Amino acid sequence: METYPKVESVAVLAGMRLRITFVNGEVRVYDCSPLLAEEPFAPLANTAFFRQARADAHGYGVVWSDSIDLSESELWLNSVPAEQEAA
Repeated sequence: METYPKVESVAVLAGMRLRITFVNGEVRVYDCSPLLAEEPFAPLANTAFFRQARADAHGYGVVWSDSIDLSESELWLNSVPAEQEAA
C-alpha cells in the first residue's frame, strides 16, 4: 500500500482552490470546483463555509465538517504543484 505525505497546512484561494502544504515541504494546489457536482460536497458552494477549510489535526487531509473532508491521498494525487498552477 502506497502512503502519501500528510497535510501540514491549508490556505483557501480564489476560484474554489486550496493551497496545500504537505509535511514533505511540497506545496500543491487542489481545485475543489469539480466536487460541487457531487451531492455530499454541495455545501462547499457556500463561500463562507468553503473558507472554513482546515488541515486535519493529524494531517490526514482537509476538513470542513464531520461529514465533509478530503483525504491526503485525494489531495496529493489530484493537485498540481503550486509553481505549475501559477504558470
